Amino acid sequence: MVTFVDRVTLHVAAGNGGHGCASVHREKFKPLGGPDGGNGGKGGDVTLVVDPQTTTLLDYHRSPHRKATNGKPGEGDHRNGANGNDMVLGVPDGTMVKDTDGRVIADLVGNGATYVVAEGGRGGLGNASLASARRKAPGFALLGEPGGGGDVVLELKTVADVGLIGFPSAGKSSLIAAISAARPKIADYPFTTLVPNLGVIEAGDVRYTVADVPGLIPGASEGKGLGLEFLRHVERCAALVQVLDCATLEPGRDPLTDLDVIEAELDAYPVEPGTLPLKERPRLVVLNKVDVPEARELAEMVKPDLEARGLKVFIVSTIAHEGLRQLTFAMGDLVAQARADAGPVEAPRVIIRPVPVAEKDAFDVTRENSADGPFFRVRGSKPERWVRQTDFANDEAVGYLADRLARLGVEDALASAGAVAGATVVIGGDDGVIFDWEPTMIAAASAASPRGTDIRISGTDRPTRSIKREEYEMARTAKQDAREELAEERRAGHWVDPAQLEDASEKDA
Repeated sequence: MVTFVDRVTLHVAAGNGGHGCASVHREKFKPLGGPDGGNGGKGGDVTLVVDPQTTTLLDYHRSPHRKATNGKPGEGDHRNGANGNDMVLGVPDGTMVKDTDGRVIADLVGNGATYVVAEGGRGGLGNASLASARRKAPGFALLGEPGGGGDVVLELKTVADVGLIGFPSAGKSSLIAAISAARPKIADYPFTTLVPNLGVIEAGDVRYTVADVPGLIPGASEGKGLGLEFLRHVERCAALVQVLDCATLEPGRDPLTDLDVIEAELDAYPVEPGTLPLKERPRLVVLNKVDVPEARELAEMVKPDLEARGLKVFIVSTIAHEGLRQLTFAMGDLVAQARADAGPVEAPRVIIRPVPVAEKDAFDVTRENSADGPFFRVRGSKPERWVRQTDFANDEAVGYLADRLARLGVEDALASAGAVAGATVVIGGDDGVIFDWEPTMIAAASAASPRGTDIRISGTDRPTRSIKREEYEMARTAKQDAREELAEERRAGHWVDPAQLEDASEKDA
């Protein structure tokens, strides 16, 4: 059963924006009281938030698909749709957000750190918001934009000050249990530690955390064992403590050989760009298990060799609690020095970088070739967004899109690129909208009425009261004449029961 997960692929989808409403206000004696369609609501965002109560990514391993709710559509009487609810996902402190190619998107360190991993779509405007002096009563509304989404990789890197590394069964878990309140699983077989363990230590005025990760073995950099996979949890550590087993009974093992293997694996482990390599960080060496007589003799023998390499060595016994106090204060000194070098921690400043207007309105028109012949592709944030918001089943909405594209300069850019009447134009990527370009950009909606007008309210052929009375009198007179004509035919005997005619014909036969 999985109890600890520090790397997952999360499939997120933000909510779609609600559609705008196309509505006309109606009341007695005022059937066309003007547009009153409300705007659609914004779709919910998917946000990652550092939660101190969350220590693993297990929930996202079990349920990797997360989606925020959609915005509600607008309604008549100027009622805007409700915004969708945001999906807030708690992650452990030290979670890195990467794309599927391994590029770092965000590094969430510190309680409350947030990152919007998928932004909800904007709601569409209702026809009340689209009304203008030229288009007083739009018969259309804009569609809501689809929400963002995709796959992201969450990778947990434990936030600790000191990392304990070494071979399996070197005594790392016993050491962290002896110097802190952590209680990891301890046994006498390799790979007892399957998950990173954290312990909090106080040494004088310095309070710091220590991380214990699964042991390293030769070939860990090539994927053997578990240690290399979990070395990411010591990437944030300011200092490393190499725990060497002086009482091992395995052939070919001794503290100096183990140290060389560990150094080689640390050197082979890749770190993030701009981060100090693990091998170059301050290190302490712990010769453990000296409660065994032979182990103490071996520790005292190899200690001068290790010190000759410039390493600070401590001889300890987790069973007898020997040398632990000196070790904890030495680790505290390294942490205090690292914190002093780093300087005071400042709260991250929120930097707002508005996009220039020229970049917002920027678009490109390129000529491309396909199996069906050449075509012109239009790419740009505004044209593509406008296409997504257009209801192509509404001719007036298509005409509004044509107006917007013409004002942006798309028509002039197509002409400059060599497009002629009837040329194939694609707005967007592979799933873009394809149409045959007409240089005038006149939509089919203009066939019903000139653009910017509405025959429902601008027409002058509405019948007056006298005309309606005259039409009523004509209809009543026509009905009276028809009744008199039928009565005259009845009196003249022209109306006979069809059943009687059939009986008479049978008798004659």
